[in-house]
Amino acid sequence: HNQKLDHEVKTLQIQAAQFAKQTGQWITMVENFNQALKEIGDVENWARSIEMDMRTIATALEYVYKGQLQPSCS
Repeated sequence: HNQKLDHEVKTLQIQAAQFAKQTGQWITMVENFNQALKEIGDVENWARSIEMDMRTIATALEYVYKGQLQPSCS
């Protein structure tokens, strides 16, 4: 009886260790996924910032261009 119990305990320990290892791998995957999402968000923010700068520049150029078309009043 004692030998069978020892065997069961060892089997349980091995399974628990494997489960812990698997859980660790899942946690790492989730952390990597979260980091990837964060980086995507950073790129989106960067792109929005660039887009706003481009709109500002385009508006300024348009303003200058229209100003050049106006006949100068002297």
